[in-house]
This record gives sequence, structure tokens and C-alpha cells, in this order.
Amino acid sequence: MSTDTRPAQDEALPGLVSSQGSTWSTLRRGLALSPELTRGIWVTLALAGLMTLGRVVIPVAVQQVTDHGFGAPGGVDTGYVWRLVAVCAVVVLLTAWCGYLVNVRLFTASESGLATLRTTAFRHIHDLSMLTQSSQRRGAMTSRVTSDVDTISQFAQFGGIILVVSTGQILVSLLLMAFYSPVLLLVVLVSFVPLFVAVTRLQRVLGRAYLAVRERVGDMLAAISESIGGAETIRAHHVQDRTAARIDGAVEAHRSAAVRAHVRSSLAFGVGQFFTGLTLATVLAVGTWLAVHGHLTLGELLAFLFLVNLFTQPVQQATEILNELQNAVAGWRRVLDVVETPADIADPGEDGEVLPRGPVAVELSDVGFAYPGGPPVLTDVSWRVEPRSRVAVVGETGSGKSTLAKLLTRLVDPSSGEVRLDGVELSRVRFSSLRERVVLVPQEGFLFDADLATNIRLGAPGASDARIQAAVDDLGLGPWLSGLPAGLASQVGPRGESLSAGERQLVAIVRAYLADPDLLVLDEATSAVDPATEVRIQDALDRLLEGRTSVTIAHRLSTAEAADEVVVVDAGRIVERGPHRDLVGAGGTYSALHASWAAQQQH
Repeated sequence: MSTDTRPAQDEALPGLVSSQGSTWSTLRRGLALSPELTRGIWVTLALAGLMTLGRVVIPVAVQQVTDHGFGAPGGVDTGYVWRLVAVCAVVVLLTAWCGYLVNVRLFTASESGLATLRTTAFRHIHDLSMLTQSSQRRGAMTSRVTSDVDTISQFAQFGGIILVVSTGQILVSLLLMAFYSPVLLLVVLVSFVPLFVAVTRLQRVLGRAYLAVRERVGDMLAAISESIGGAETIRAHHVQDRTAARIDGAVEAHRSAAVRAHVRSSLAFGVGQFFTGLTLATVLAVGTWLAVHGHLTLGELLAFLFLVNLFTQPVQQATEILNELQNAVAGWRRVLDVVETPADIADPGEDGEVLPRGPVAVELSDVGFAYPGGPPVLTDVSWRVEPRSRVAVVGETGSGKSTLAKLLTRLVDPSSGEVRLDGVELSRVRFSSLRERVVLVPQEGFLFDADLATNIRLGAPGASDARIQAAVDDLGLGPWLSGLPAGLASQVGPRGESLSAGERQLVAIVRAYLADPDLLVLDEATSAVDPATEVRIQDALDRLLEGRTSVTIAHRLSTAEAADEVVVVDAGRIVERGPHRDLVGAGGTYSALHASWAAQQQH
């Protein structure tokens, strides 16, 4: 385990595209993925407009009461004042009701739109190849569809409300200020020109700062999830201190990035405060001079000061909105990185072919494969598996055996050459047909945190408990199942941790039995099972494989002894093929492997 405590740079990971671009470009692409965010927006904007008009009623009422109520020719016109007060009360109630409706509509739209974004991103992750997924740290990938979407949610629900209302408030305030005093309006605009220039520049700085925060969140989640998932290994090797140092480094990097972002945010807020105070002071001085010289009434000056406050309040809030916007855009870019990454193992869908059920032939023609940036794993592999035959693939660790299993099940595509089922190239077969005809039993069968029946039922989603029980009995696993605390209702725990490694492998084999495939690919499927259990399972698999095509990545050469054909892989090439009895005495690679394995069995 590395002692380096610096968190890896999430943006530097291979496999995902880099979704850079301007803020508005990112927003347009993001909104296109979540059309619910803008659905009914014109109704929301209309309600926001009514709410904004309601807010400017108070300054107008102050001007009218001052000039025509208190300053009436015959003295205070109390009736006029009370009528305006009543109108203001009604308007305030309507404004509050419109505000409620705006909030509800924006919240509903944002939750619907972001739910679509989450599901789109999550489903696209499953469309990415195993190669692309394995290049990403689990916590970093998870953060893109959880915490990054949460930042978008915060802006859409709160920053979005402020943005919509503030925009209308600024426009209406400017119009009324122009009506009362174009000179004072000019004073306001000139006072705020430097602020607009500063905000434009701060937007770019804050954008970079908050993108760094989102990236550090991904690093932190990755480090924490890895330490939790690898807790047993960490304790076994007594590297708790180094693991803690790595997590501390990730947490510290996030803290530093967050502090830097908030310092820049505070600077932006302070700049806004300064120019707001400067504007009010300037307007008061110039407005008093205009009022003294008869160019402005007292009521108009008071109304103008109210309007300046209505104008400066959203401008001040612009810094806060800017923070949330840049944080949301940073999150949106990271989600877009996932969604816009091409699905290199694409389902041809309706344009693909559906293969009929029945014994299947498999053919590889001049297949080559290499992981990005690595040496060739397979080179010029040509091989045909006849229908109903049982083939065992053997070879040293790292020879390319498991890669062959991934190619046969289209978890990866070859770098060159073709893999065909019944003469049809795999990339042209619909996923629904491919997954129905071909089943892989991996080295480690993943179990979900549910009961045993739910996990087994993944092989046949509609299977009843009775059918599952029958499958278990067919495989000779009835005594094992009856020994569990609650039988099929037994909880397996997170990742199946309540079961042993061998028991988890048994579950994977029962899944495959229920799936009833035409081609069964077993990637060292019995490597984690004790010898007695292996014999029992092998007997059951013999019944399962009857009349079907199978390819077994053999870890124990007893599997190869029972196969119709043995394929020997060495350094990414097929070096030998034939029945066990022919190869074992041929003095070649298989003969040496078998002799070594037999010697180990004797000890």
C-alpha cells in the first residue's frame, strides 16, 4: 500500500471525457438532459413577475402617502392614507401567495428534473464498458450521481428562485427609478459599473475554485469508500495509520479547496457591500440637492431610496447566487463527464439481431486485445467452439484466460478481429438476446444486501421460491441450504459478507443454473470452493451442461480432464488445443502445467 497521502486527481482519471466549456454552454447541455427543469417555466416567470410588482408597490405607496396624503393642500388626508394602506395589505398578501406558488413550482420542477438527471447518469454508467468503469474509483464515480447532483439541486431550488425573482426586481426597479429621476438612475448605474466588471471577473475565478471543491469531494469519497471496503485487508496488514493518513490528506485537500473558494466568495460579497453603501450615500447626497432645488419631491426621494434598496439587494445577492451557480455548474460538468462519455460497448437495440435459442457455436477470428496504454493481452487468437462441446481454457496467471471470458460475454470488445455467435458478430446482437443466451459465472459472484432468494433470483427474475428450491436440490445443495439460519430468507449482508467465499460462489452457480443459458462461461467458477463441494457442484454442472456449449476458465486441471477439448493460452496466444489425453503426454505447455498441478495435489 502506498504511503502517499495526496489524493489522486479525479479529473485526471482515464475513461471519462472532459466536459469543459463556458458556464452557459454547460447550463444549456445540462438543461437538455433535464427538460423538467424548464417545463412550465413561463407560468413560473409570470408568477414571479406578479410577486416582483407587488414588492414595488410599497415604494410607490410611500411616495403617494408622503406627497398626497401627508402633504395634501388641506392637511393630512387620512382617508387617502388608509385606502393606500388597505391596497398595500392586499398586495402584500397576493405577493406572498405568488411567492409560495413560485417556490412550490421551482421545487417540484427541480426535483423532477434532477431525478431524471440521476437516473440518466446512473443508467449510462451501466452502459459503459467494464474497462471504462474499472478505470474510475468507486467513490469518485458515485459522487458524480449523488453529491454533484445535490449541488445542482441546491441551486435549482434556492439560487434559482433568487435568480428569477431578482432579475424581475432589478428590471422593475430600474423602470420606476427612470420614471422618478433619470439623473439619480444615472448615478446608480455609474456607481455599479465597477461592480459588474468585478463580478464578471470573479465569476471565472469562482468557477475554477468550486470545480476544485467538487473534485476534492470525489477524492474524499473515493478514499473513504475504499478504506471501508478494504477494512479487513487494512487490519490484516496493520496499515491503519497509512490509511488514516491518506484519508486525512483527502479531507485536508477538500478543506483547503473549500476555504479558498469561500475566501473568494467573501471577497465578492465584500465588494458588493462596498458598492451598495457607496451608491446609497451618493443617491442620498445628489437626491437631497435635487429636492432642495425643486427637481424632486420629498416623496419621490423617499421612494427612490426604497427602489435603490430593491435594486441593490438582488445585486448584493448576486455574489451568493454566483457562488451557488458556479458550484452547480462544477457539479453539472462532472455529471456531464459521465453522461457524455460514449458507451463503447453499445447495445444495437432495435437494429440488432435476435438469435434463436439452442446450442450455440462460438468463433474467434484473428482477435487481438490490449488495455489502454498497456501491452497486448491477446494476439491473433483464432478459435472455434462447436455446439454442445465442453471446452476448458488453461494457462498461467496473466496469460489472457479471463480476457477471453470477457470477450465471449461482450464485457469488452476486441481491439482487432471478430467474436461471433452462430456466425453473427457480437456487436450486432441485441443485449437482451445476448444476455439470454450467454451467462458468465465470474470468479467472485457479487451479492446484494438482501436475502438469499433475491440474490439467486437475479438469474431468473420471475422464478418462484419453489423453482429456486428445485434448482438448489438439482445441484445437490439442499443440505447446505437447510443448514442456513432461514433458508432462502437468510440475509447475506453487504456484498454477501454473511456467507463464506465458497458459499457466495455457490449462489452464483445457482443463478447460472436458473438462467438456463445456451452458452455458459465459467471464469474459475470453482476456485473458491473446497474439494468436497467442488465434486458435488461439478456433478450438478454436468447435468446443467448437458446439450449446451460451455467454456470454462480452468483453475484446477481436474476440470480440463473432463472437457471435450483443452485450449492452452500462453502470453496471449493459443499454443495448444486438443483432448486432455492427447495433450498430457505431448510434452508441451499443457503437459508441464498438468505435471505441476498433479504434484501439488499429492502434497
